[in-house]
Amino acid sequence: MDLAQARHAQKDFVSLLTRKLGRRVGFKVGLTSKAVQESVGATAPVRGVLLRDMMLKDGAKVPAQFGARPIWEPDLIVVVNDAGINKATTPLQVAGHLSEVVAFIELPDRIVAETEKVDGNLITAINAGARLGVLGERAKVEATPEFVAALQNMAVTASDQNGAVLASAKGDALLGHPLNPVLWLIKDLAATGESLRAGDLISLGSFARPQPPQGGKAITVHYEGLPAGALKVSVNFTQ
Repeated sequence: MDLAQARHAQKDFVSLLTRKLGRRVGFKVGLTSKAVQESVGATAPVRGVLLRDMMLKDGAKVPAQFGARPIWEPDLIVVVNDAGINKATTPLQVAGHLSEVVAFIELPDRIVAETEKVDGNLITAINAGARLGVLGERAKVEATPEFVAALQNMAVTASDQNGAVLASAKGDALLGHPLNPVLWLIKDLAATGESLRAGDLISLGSFARPQPPQGGKAITVHYEGLPAGALKVSVNFTQ
């Protein structure tokens, strides 16, 4: 399918999901790291819609088989402060229209069979795989060059309950800067006559290759190097 068909399919799919998962609360930008793009044979980001009941609290207990083909990813969310963000053209300008940064473990569902050929348009059609996500600690965004640089250079580490490191990356793993996915989203929404609004959550993408959850494991993601101090978020996978 082409992109127009994929977006139409996503719109129909999300309209069905809202009956069970509530209203739209924001967007996710997927395929924002080279590692994740390579894992599905894509060359550009995609976008999906986040719904109210997809969002879980820190430390949530989630069945390891929460979806057809469940995965977890170390992610990050930013919260839009005002609609002025739609005119931003640099990461610093984006920061000026954000209120918070939120530690986030996304729990997507790839849905389609492993034998199915996957590309960016198919991922768009399935709403970028958005299924669940765990919101963790928050920090106020500062519209300063120092804060923007700290985001780019922060260390992101995912580990299990025994302290074993499962994934690690720097902030620049997401399109060179964690706020570049927001700039991409602004342009992509504008292309379909849409825009961001105050209160929107934006999932920025995975810092590392997605991994399948394992029952009995707890995953914690740490974000170190931000001016307000380290952030973290955890999820517990049950059998």
